[in-house]
Amino acid sequence: MTGGSIERLHTQFDSTPPNRTTFPPHNHTLLEHHAASLRMTGDPRSTKTMDQKNTPPAAAKPVENLEVKDAQVIFTNVWNILEAEFGHENLRFSKELILLGGAPGSGKGTNTEFIMKARDLTCEPIIVSALLDTPQARRIKEAGGMVGDREVVELVFRKLLEKEYRDGCVLDGFPRTRVQVECLNLLVLKMNQLSQEYRETPLAINFRKPTIHVMVLFVDEKTSIERQLSRGREVAEWNARALAEGTELRELRATDLDPAAAKRRYRVFKDETWEALQSLKEIYHYHFVNAQGSIESVERNIREELDYQSSLELDPETHDAVRHLPLAGDLKTHARQELVRRMDCYQLEHRKLFHKVIRLIEERFIPIVVRHAIPGLAIVNSEDPVFDNPMALAMVIDIFAERGYRAVANVNRAEIPESVDLQTGRITCSTKRIYRFQIRFTGSEIRRGSR
Repeated sequence: MTGGSIERLHTQFDSTPPNRTTFPPHNHTLLEHHAASLRMTGDPRSTKTMDQKNTPPAAAKPVENLEVKDAQVIFTNVWNILEAEFGHENLRFSKELILLGGAPGSGKGTNTEFIMKARDLTCEPIIVSALLDTPQARRIKEAGGMVGDREVVELVFRKLLEKEYRDGCVLDGFPRTRVQVECLNLLVLKMNQLSQEYRETPLAINFRKPTIHVMVLFVDEKTSIERQLSRGREVAEWNARALAEGTELRELRATDLDPAAAKRRYRVFKDETWEALQSLKEIYHYHFVNAQGSIESVERNIREELDYQSSLELDPETHDAVRHLPLAGDLKTHARQELVRRMDCYQLEHRKLFHKVIRLIEERFIPIVVRHAIPGLAIVNSEDPVFDNPMALAMVIDIFAERGYRAVANVNRAEIPESVDLQTGRITCSTKRIYRFQIRFTGSEIRRGSR
């Protein structure tokens, strides 16, 4: 598919270019603002909102506002149940959440293992559809619909409390509705509050500020339906062989056998889930991945997204503490130009010292380096007082770098006895500086004869 076609199918829903990460400018500020708009009380265990306590019933409001109020009720109810069951200090959720969403057939299951490997996650992914395995939930899913928000939220929150998910996890299929989005926002707000509450306590490591990634895999309707039906045929063929051979069966979704049901699943995604996922981009780290192509191209797109965001694994305060230090990639960009500038500066402004160091390298260093050409590592010790000048040490490193070597200089100090006071037994020592240089380079290969 051409780039123009991809752009067109993406703009059916949104104007953000494919494979572009959206950076939330003020994650916690937006959450606080969001909480204020919900007007939650200061007591985290309160089951009523300020509006319920202090204002008379209002006139009918838009559906979105009703969904927000539904989310308040659902979240507060679920939170109170979990707090009563596990205890306040045991509400320890995942530090990193990768919310994996996408259209049916976009490859969420196919790419989950790759995403986990890219983020060094070893725990099993949380797949919401697998959690919803009650008979009623199965009937709803088989018809192409979605299970109620209350049941989904409690099941997901309970799963996130399991110890194996403390460091992070992939959460496949949540959130899918606006109500679930609001419940997620309230959960993250609570996690930030718990982080602040336990910050100066021995339990602080269990309540780190969360990092949320939203990864959306996108395919158009035609591709989605084709992949669903193809998956249905593959699973049906597998199960036919499995029955004959007595091996394990695979789950066969009813919607993967019916084109109308497959289309209905995509429409549910477009009409309900897509809008919910889009609403997260202003608050969390948002990754839109074009999943139209081959598995290899999709993996490449995912890798680019996750590599680009790798620094966001740190707690925000930890990242703030180190972010002023330059990245290795930034230093490398102009390293050669900086080396040339320093070398010319030595020649123009420190000519005498520069040429003295060059002679030392030529006469004392190079013979030793030559003798170590096979291993590619030479160590040179020197007591020459020229190296008492720090600039001379810098010159050695830069000269070798310009010639293609990697040099490291260390200063060692040795105490040398000079005299002994026979009456007191006191030993007077002088300090001798020994400059040790390690010079590394690509060694020579030896071709050995066969035996």
